[in-house]
Amino acid sequence: MAKQIIRSLKGNLLMRLFLRGIFVTFTLLLIWQCTVVILQLPSYLLPTPLQVLSSLTTHRALIMTNLLPTLIETLLGLLFGILFGISLALSMSLFRPVHSLLLPLLLVSQALPIFAIAPLLVIWFGYGVTAKIATTTLMLFFPIANNFLDGLKKTSQHYLDSAQLMGANRWRMLYHIRIPAALPQLASGIRLATAMAPLGAVIGEWVGSNKGLGFLLLSSNAQMQIDLMFATLWILILLTISIYFIVDKLLYFSMPWLKPVANT
Repeated sequence: MAKQIIRSLKGNLLMRLFLRGIFVTFTLLLIWQCTVVILQLPSYLLPTPLQVLSSLTTHRALIMTNLLPTLIETLLGLLFGILFGISLALSMSLFRPVHSLLLPLLLVSQALPIFAIAPLLVIWFGYGVTAKIATTTLMLFFPIANNFLDGLKKTSQHYLDSAQLMGANRWRMLYHIRIPAALPQLASGIRLATAMAPLGAVIGEWVGSNKGLGFLLLSSNAQMQIDLMFATLWILILLTISIYFIVDKLLYFSMPWLKPVANT
């Protein structure tokens, strides 16, 4: 009985969230349409939502063809960013010399704008998918490493002292205490990186590419196809939202004690 009530509440909550999202989207589109009509803006400045929808329908094959490379670059860049960030955080947490050596390098890597580094990656790795994955990875690993490292540092000293009294070495304490305690912070870092991942892929495509949503944005802008540009932006937004909520659900199912974003 209790399980049925919980499922019913979850279903009602998801329905309310869905309806709220539909209402907000419809309201924004209505404001957009009214703004263009009232101000009589030309389509080359701001197309109407109907014009964008028409362009999306007309150029759907072109958009879907360029969506696939961006999706691959986003997912692989996110995967490598997660692995790289976790590895760095563990190394810096376990070995103090590594922490002292890598922390300034991490700060320098984030101080340099990604637009300044991306051309170098294109020169080093070429115009293929590798440069875009490297750009995305470089953009994403820091929030993951920083959040996970912060969680590892903030493990309750009481638990560590108790484990040490029972004879646990630092590797056992890391595996059984510190990593589980830092998982919420790691999940937060992964969520943040997920929201940024498509942007990293698009930046890589802007620097040098002949396919992808970033390339399509530049091409449509150069040809003054503003309706196609807005249609591509909508697909990019939907891609970001979809990947974010899929990753959020995966994190929730792998760490069920975390509260999912969808229920907040």
